[in-house]
Amino acid sequence: MNLTAANTAIVLDSTADYTAEARRFPNWRVVPLYVRVGDESYRDYVDLGPEEFYDRLRTATTTPTTSQPTPGDFAATYEGLAEHYERVLSLHIAAKLSGTFESATRAAETIAGGKIRTIDTETASAALAMLALAIQRRLEVGTTDADVDALVARYKSDHGLLFTVETLEFLQRGGRIGRARAMAGTLLNVKPILSIREGEVVPVKRVRGSQKALDEIVAELVESTVDSPTLRIGIAHADARDRADALEALVRAQRPQAQIEVVTSLGAVVGAHAGPGTVGFFWFDDCDAVRTGS
Repeated sequence: MNLTAANTAIVLDSTADYTAEARRFPNWRVVPLYVRVGDESYRDYVDLGPEEFYDRLRTATTTPTTSQPTPGDFAATYEGLAEHYERVLSLHIAAKLSGTFESATRAAETIAGGKIRTIDTETASAALAMLALAIQRRLEVGTTDADVDALVARYKSDHGLLFTVETLEFLQRGGRIGRARAMAGTLLNVKPILSIREGEVVPVKRVRGSQKALDEIVAELVESTVDSPTLRIGIAHADARDRADALEALVRAQRPQAQIEVVTSLGAVVGAHAGPGTVGFFWFDDCDAVRTGS
């Protein structure tokens, strides 16, 4: 089957932190997760945007909690898409970090015809959005399920993801700290640099000071890549626009040919676990898309 943007839809969950931008693609949909702040539950990006969430977080007396969409939430989206599309590719936050993939898979099983394919991306935030954009580039010129599978496999093995947090407290509270637990309780002003590998938060290194953390992130990009128009970059931040801008400037100096295709704020769900001050950095060399003219 030839997959195109006309016959194939892409579904993301809101942890892709790409909700508003996704509206430019008629074949994309975003299913929100939920965040509870105090006694109130909100749909991520729908009822509660990033700016309002971080304002509330500053004065919250309890830790916000999050929950995945229900299978019914996904089923409602899938049913609408199945009427107009022959294939639906549903991409989700790492199954080790959230029950979202499980909910999506359960919903997909209720849709007749086998049109829905759920994909555990083993990553989160802008990395999820960037994989969807890579798939979209291929849909716009025509692709196949086998080609999508090959892209997803290469993306999982080759994409880069680093992030630094102001404190490990939020990851620890939310139970997403993973192997980074070994860094908990470090000295004042020592910033952890973390990654997500095979769906789990893992420690990379510790550095002293926020600027050193940004410098180390860019140094890893330089070591891992070559400057090329096929190199795609994403930046995400949690109420830390100045640091995101500083990181973007460093990247443009070191990799001027790269395309910075995503710059976004972490939404309430990802932000509840990462905490204010987090900056995430993502990259992927989509060299295979050159053959399709993308």
